[in-house]
Amino acid sequence: MRHPNFILLYVDQPIQSAQFYQDLLASAPIEASPGFAMFSLDSGVMLGLWAREHVLPSATGHAGATEIAISLTSKSEVDVLYQDYLAKSIEIAQTPTDLDFGYTFVALDPDGHRIRVFAPHV
Repeated sequence: MRHPNFILLYVDQPIQSAQFYQDLLASAPIEASPGFAMFSLDSGVMLGLWAREHVLPSATGHAGATEIAISLTSKSEVDVLYQDYLAKSIEIAQTPTDLDFGYTFVALDPDGHRIRVFAPHV
């Protein structure tokens, strides 16, 4: 069976977005150009940042309609990463809170894509 192994985000400025994700992931992109950047994540999934104006067929969706999720193992890890994001001046859409599935917060990238960090309830 084949499994998805790429996440593509449509962005306004791939170089700026690549710098944001490089800081966020503490990892350099494996490819970067004015129209596209790509990261190889530890999970084996590739994260691509594609210039919205070059996407064919044209993209009709908007940022914030989906999320990239980062699963951690404890509330304290979530709190540490939250403080790290604040120190990096990353925009926060939701402060740490308990929800049905776990303890979570939501950050936004420069284009408004959601990054949910959470520790599931065990």
